[in-house]
Amino acid sequence: MNQERIYQVLLGPHVSEKTSMAAERSQVVFKVAPDATKPEVKKAVEQLFNVTVEGVQIMNRKGKLKRTAHGFGKRNGIRKAYVKLAKGQDIDFLDVE
Repeated sequence: MNQERIYQVLLGPHVSEKTSMAAERSQVVFKVAPDATKPEVKKAVEQLFNVTVEGVQIMNRKGKLKRTAHGFGKRNGIRKAYVKLAKGQDIDFLDVE
């Protein structure tokens, strides 16, 4: 996989309360492109962070319908990838050098 496609597949980490609980189970959550596949996500994480990936689960979250002053509007949906890392490996997003 070329370097350009890696940055197209992985859009960024998804940080929430639920993902911090998933981190206890050696899982990391990423926002991924709408056309990303499980093998592409696995290769991208392994190449970018130098870790071993055991499995990938992808989830689509639909955008919410919200009421506005001008009627109804819809938020954008996102696609998330739950990446299970090998035992003893970790990705730390808060480690800024």
